[in-house]
Order: sequence, then C-alpha cells, then structure tokens
Amino acid sequence: MNKINRKLEYALMALKHMSKKIPGELTTAKEVSDAFHTPFDATARVMQQMAQKGGFLRAEYGVNGGYQITKDLAKVSMQDLVDVIEGPTALVKCLNNEAPCEIKGTCNIVSPITQLNNRLTEFYKSLSLKDLLVDKNTIAKKTTEALNG
Repeated sequence: MNKINRKLEYALMALKHMSKKIPGELTTAKEVSDAFHTPFDATARVMQQMAQKGGFLRAEYGVNGGYQITKDLAKVSMQDLVDVIEGPTALVKCLNNEAPCEIKGTCNIVSPITQLNNRLTEFYKSLSLKDLLVDKNTIAKKTTEALNG
C-alpha cells in the first residue's frame, strides 16, 4: 500500500515535537534523535531539508543553535512536506516518467492508477500538518470526505 518513507516519518516526528514547544524555543536534531531513537544523521538531514528547501524551519547555527518552526503548520500541507523530503512522487514510476515502462503499450490500468494518484495527491494537499499532528478529528473527517469523493 501507499507507505511513507522513514525520512518523512522523522520529519513528522520532529515537527510534532517542535510544535509543542514555546514559540522561539530552539530544538536540535540531537534532541529529536535522542527523544525518539531515530538515527542522528537522517534526522539532521530532514531538519536541514525542512529549513533549506521548505522554509518550514529556521536554522540557528553555533553552540546554542537549533531549529524552530517558522511557518504556520495549518498552512503547510502534507503534500508540501512530501515534496520537500521526497521530491516529486507518484504511485507508479510511469506517472513521473522516471523510467521507461516496458508494458506501456499494453497496460490497461494507466487511467485508474492516474485517477487514484490524483485523488491521493489532492488528499495530501487538503491535509495540513497541523491537522495531521494535532487534530485527530480533522483527519478522520478529511479521510471520509476523500473516500466518498
């Protein structure tokens, strides 16, 4: 089924941890890594990506440095985070033109898979990180809406 990768998990863990802090309080990658027993290097990389590519975090360098959330998580979608951490994604390779597909000429599921991919993308766009990390009722409602079309 549609799985999220570990890097995305680490990003979500860091954001949830950071969202519970006092505004302006810094969080280090080591703090997140230690709190959730995640690999330090991978955790540090996703936090850097969220700061450099996504602008979700602000990095403060130096001995007392760390990261803080700079964007309102209610205005950042799950799709925004996926794009920053994973880059362009699709359910199957042929939808992103990553590699030539050896059965493209005879494939009979391109249309339904494209439709499924589009619905999932729209669902991820409709789900804010705040919804995902804070408000469980919103997720249930959006999931029901997405399934009902």
